[in-house]
Amino acid sequence: MGYEGQTALVTGASKGIGRALAVELARRGARVVLLARSEEGLRGLAAEIRDQGGSAEVVVGDLAAADGPDRVVRELRERGLAVDVLVNNAGAGSAGPFLTRPLDAQLSSVALNVDGLLALTHALGADLVARGSGGIINVSSTAGFQPMPYQATYAATKAFVLSFTEALAEELRGTGVHVMAAHPGPVATSFFDGTSATIHPIADTPEAVAVRTLDDFARRRSTSYPGRVVTRTLNRTFAWVPRLLPRTVTARATGALNRRLGLHEVVDTDLPRGSR
Repeated sequence: MGYEGQTALVTGASKGIGRALAVELARRGARVVLLARSEEGLRGLAAEIRDQGGSAEVVVGDLAAADGPDRVVRELRERGLAVDVLVNNAGAGSAGPFLTRPLDAQLSSVALNVDGLLALTHALGADLVARGSGGIINVSSTAGFQPMPYQATYAATKAFVLSFTEALAEELRGTGVHVMAAHPGPVATSFFDGTSATIHPIADTPEAVAVRTLDDFARRRSTSYPGRVVTRTLNRTFAWVPRLLPRTVTARATGALNRRLGLHEVVDTDLPRGSR
C-alpha cells in the first residue's frame, strides 16, 4: 500500500511519535490531517509540512472527552475530509504505584488510549469498509504483552489495543481494509514529563519509529516492531518471551525491572504532563 494521494488522519500529531508519523506521511505524498488538543502545536506543524511542499489540515479535538470522538468525526465530514488511513497514535500514561498515583490521570489515560481509539475506529473504519480500501494503524506498545507493575494502567490499555487490533484485523480480512498494530518499545518523547521518571537510555527516536511503522504497513504486515535494528530485535524478544512464561513470573520480572528504573518511587514535578 502506497501513501501518495492518500488522506491520513494522525491522532496525537502535535509531538512525539505522532508528529514524526505526520511528517513522514507527508514526505511520502499523503495529505495529512493533524489531530490533537494543542491548536498552536498543530498549526506550527501544518505550516512546516506545507513549507516542505506537503498538504496538511488541522483538526483540534480531545479524544479523551466523552463527546470528543463524535465532534472530530462530525468536523471531518463537514469539511469533506474522507480518511484513507487512520493512524490511532494518541496515547498517554502514568508511572508509579497504582494506589498512590492520581486516579484522574489514569482514568483519562484509559479514555484516550481505549475509548478514543475505539470510537474513531468504529466510525471511520465503517467508511473504509464501505469503500473497500484503506487501512488502520493502531500504535500500541511492547508494554501490552505483559502486566507491568508501576505502569499497571498504561500496560493494561495497551493490552486492550493489542487484542482489539488482532481481532479487528481478522474481521476485516478480505474487505480491502488493512489493519496493523505497531509495538514500539521505549521512545524518546515527552511521555514522562511532569514526573520524576525518565525514558530508558536505549530509547528509539520518534523518527525511526515512524519510518519503520509506515514501511511495515506499506508491506501489509499485521504487526510492526518499529525502531532501530537493535531495538527491533529486543522488542520482538520482549513481546514473545512473556507468552512462554507463567503470568505471575512475568509480572514479578517486569516489576523488578521497573523498580530498577525507579518507577516505584515516581513523584510529580512542576512540569506539564506529557504524552507519547
